[in-house]
Amino acid sequence: MTQPAPPAPNQRVIGVFDSGFGGLTVLRALLPRLPETHFIYLGDTARLPYGAKSQATVARYAVEAARFLVSRGADLLVIACNTATALALPQIRAAVAVPVIGVIEPGAKAALAATRHSPEPSNGKDVLVLATAATVQSHAYRDTCTALGLRVEEKACPLLVPLVEEGWTDHPVTHEVLRIYLTEALAEGHPRTVLLGCTHYPLIAPAVTQALHHLGCEATVVDSAEATAEAVRATLGVTNGGKAPASFDCYATDSVEKFARLGTHFLGHPIPHVELLDLGG
Repeated sequence: MTQPAPPAPNQRVIGVFDSGFGGLTVLRALLPRLPETHFIYLGDTARLPYGAKSQATVARYAVEAARFLVSRGADLLVIACNTATALALPQIRAAVAVPVIGVIEPGAKAALAATRHSPEPSNGKDVLVLATAATVQSHAYRDTCTALGLRVEEKACPLLVPLVEEGWTDHPVTHEVLRIYLTEALAEGHPRTVLLGCTHYPLIAPAVTQALHHLGCEATVVDSAEATAEAVRATLGVTNGGKAPASFDCYATDSVEKFARLGTHFLGHPIPHVELLDLGG
């Protein structure tokens, strides 16, 4: 595989960090929105899943990754990891001297915007957040949405990440698992908005919408990866397209061949090279 060229002099550089592959859906949303930008993606695949780690450990890992990205020239960081955003955003911001954007606040704000244009819910809830067990247990989306005046229900969907990583985004098993989770979540009524609170879930957004419709729910599905990309563009004040397309390179802390193979699926774009990075234990 051919290693990509480094960013051009004076080119905007943005670092994107996740514990694994899911954050590539955020990079996927960023690439067309920010031409003439070089992205550096870091997946901490040697130490995933973060959801099984303590808050102190997640913060240590995330700060190490953030410092690496800044050392490579990043002048803005996107924490494309729900667990790291929920458990370590203040520590990351304290550790680096560049702006840091997480995935939770943009997703919550996008849910607020969608909810304003949706019918009154039957159960008194505005937003249903679908996420991993670790993200639900952190209540980061609940707290952020509540601060915006939204009434929130959270649903842990632990089987969805392995199904997505298996490539079963339109598989009957995935559709059935979604039906079961959503049937449980909608038992007491329908929300206005369903927020995809995991960066793997954009790959099954059509299946989520289909399952909701089959259950008679017309809620708007909000993709937190797209919302995060929009927040980054707004932060940078980018309004017009550039002449040169965005570029990227990728680092992983383990299993670079697997990263390139699975990552191509998440990114929707070939990954010509993944550099192995040792961040320590």
